[in-house]
Parts: sequence; C-alpha cells; structure tokens
Amino acid sequence: MSESLKTAIIGAGQRGRHVYGAWAQSNPDAMEVVAVVEPQGDRRAAMVNEHDGAIGLSSISELTSSEVGRAAEAVIIASPDREHQEAAIACIEAGMHVLIEKPVAHTIGGVHAIADAAAASDRVVAVAHVLRYTPFFQALHDVVGSGRLGDLVTVTHRENVAAWHMAHSFVRGNWARTEDSTPMIVAKCCHDLDILAWNIDSPVSSLTSVGSLFEFRPERAPAGATGRCTDPCPVSDCPYDARRTYLNERNRGWPVHVITDDLTMEGRLAALAEGPYGQCVYTAGSDVVDHQVVSMELESGASVTLTMHGHSHEEQRTMRYDGTRATMRATFGASQEIEVIDHATGSTENVLIETNKGGHGGGDDGLMRAFVDAVRMGARTLSTPAQAMTAYELSFAAEHARLSGGRVYVRESSA
Repeated sequence: MSESLKTAIIGAGQRGRHVYGAWAQSNPDAMEVVAVVEPQGDRRAAMVNEHDGAIGLSSISELTSSEVGRAAEAVIIASPDREHQEAAIACIEAGMHVLIEKPVAHTIGGVHAIADAAAASDRVVAVAHVLRYTPFFQALHDVVGSGRLGDLVTVTHRENVAAWHMAHSFVRGNWARTEDSTPMIVAKCCHDLDILAWNIDSPVSSLTSVGSLFEFRPERAPAGATGRCTDPCPVSDCPYDARRTYLNERNRGWPVHVITDDLTMEGRLAALAEGPYGQCVYTAGSDVVDHQVVSMELESGASVTLTMHGHSHEEQRTMRYDGTRATMRATFGASQEIEVIDHATGSTENVLIETNKGGHGGGDDGLMRAFVDAVRMGARTLSTPAQAMTAYELSFAAEHARLSGGRVYVRESSA
C-alpha cells in the first residue's frame, strides 16, 4: 500500500475541517494532514488539534515558502470563494497537487487563469464538483450516454434549495452578499451546470435568465417581527426561525457547527443572540437572488432550462430529460430515483443506483478517493479546471443575462 498523501488544507471552516479534514481522519492510510492554513487563530488551533503532527500556518505565503509547505505533496483549497484564485495559482506554481473547492474562482477570468496554470503544470489539479462522483449522477450519465433516450429535445433541471438552507447560506451566511462572495447561480449552480455540460453533447449557443430577490426584504417581514429570532420573535410560524434550525440538541453537525464551536445549548443561544445566524431574514441585508431561471438553446436545436430557488420543502434536485425515444425522470435528495419510460412500449425501467452513504450522496467520499488515486496512481479525475470551464462560462453568462435583461450568445462571450 502506498504511503498516505501528505496534505495541507487551506481554510478551517465547514468544508476544510468537517469534510476534508474529517475524511483524512477516517482514512489515515490514504491521507495525512500535515498543515492547516487559516488566519483565524481559534479555528486554526481547533483543526490542528484534530490532526497529530499538523502545523498551523496563517497565510499561503507561509505554506509555499516554509519547510512544512515543501513537505506537503498536495493541498486542498477550502477558503472563501474570493481567495481561490490566489491560493490555487500559488500552490500550483509551488509544485503541489491541488484540489479546489467549488466555485473554482469568483470571476470567469480567475477560472481561466487557474485553468492556464494547471495546463502549464504536471501536477494533478482537480475541482470539487462532487456530484460527478456520486453513484446517482454516474448512473444518470450512463443512461444519457447509452442513447436509450434517442436525441434529446428538452431537458429540465431543478435545484430545489430547502427554505432553511436558503436562509442559512444565502441570507444569513457566507454567500448572502454579492460583494463578499459569488453570485448564487455560480456558487450554488456551478454543480448543476457542470452536470448538464457533462451529460449533454451539444454546446449551448445562447441563453437568457431571469431572477430576483423575492422574499428576504424588509417590506416582506411579518407584522411584529423582531430584529433577531431570540428577542424573542412573536412570529411562531416563520419558516426561517433560527431557533428551529439551530437549537435541536440532537444535531451536532452541519449546519449547527457552522455558527459556533460551542455546541452546548448556551453556546448556540449566544451565537444566535450575537452573530449573523440569529438575524431576522427579512432585515439581514441579503442582496442575492432567491430564485433564478436560465433558458438555454443548444446548437442542436434542443432546449434546456435550469431553475434554482430557495423555497423548497426539502433539499433535492429533480430532472427530466425528454428524447425522441424515451423520457427520463430523476430525483436526487433524501430518496434517489431514476426511471426511463419508453415512448413506443410505455414500459418503465427503474435504474439501479448503487447504495451510498456520506455527504452529497457519496460524492464527498468519491471525490477524495479519486483525488488520492489521481496523485498516487495517475488515475483520471472527473473534473479538472478545463473540464469544468463550460459550467463557469454558462453560470457567469447567466448572471450577465439576468442583470442585463438580454440574450447572451455563449459561444461569442466565451471566445
């Protein structure tokens, strides 16, 4: 068995600590965390304490210039979106293998710069588009690629974000304001556009997009709503009540561990009373969309629509692919189902999906194993910056179309 991959993790937040760091702890034969790069001292110390022998660093320059940096064969970039470009290029140029959390960068220029740096290197550079690594989307990809649907005519893909998740991430959380992060269609739906680009043979020729911030505005607040859910707020039936989301003592994982490291009831209440996650969603100051629709015309003449919204009763993606010979309907959420209905016979086939566990329907584990195998054995990764490029060209084009109100000719805009 090969030696475990000596890895540095940049960012000791939700993904860095609780996904990638936790995976290394569970798979010590595959990966060893040797360094944690995190500017916040308490976060850095907490993660270093979870990995024997790991060194805490406060900056990327310390990593790329220090002895411990030279000992790290690979790096996982899980810092805020706007820091990805600098970190990725510095680590690629330092000779490290690199795994970049999505989105690759917060601008299309940044994505191209990282792809160029990766192309000029002999290192493995992979993107954390975890859906490609799930048994579900691999099975769906196989159905589309088999030709059983005939020629695709229409595709409908819905990213149904649960209401509480919308409030957590995009109203109160890190992606609530465009100036601090990335447009929601990029931050959330680069996954979805990547899956569409992976599955659909014909390039997108043009697209339009509409969307807005519908709900989370002061004028939409219920009568009597207070500035914080802990004031206490008298609106007992609010779907976005932070007390309901974060005070369940049985939940000690995501999203609760995002708001505080003190998971006692006292610690949670203090976080809601003092931090952003206890704010009323109507006055929290979010300026990103809570719904957006992207309509795409393919060069083949087929059409594709992507709908993203933050008002779902549960977290799930739903899809329908209509071809000239068959229709495929699929759901990816708490349940995972794919069915193919033949147009000629009317028969329905339920596609077998491998049982999986873990985050993102097994995608987190699949991604990490694929990255380690790519470094150690030269195995092919499913998502490099170049392979992911189409998703980013489409997502940034969609945001431009939404803001301008016009049609974007994608082949021209990406040239």
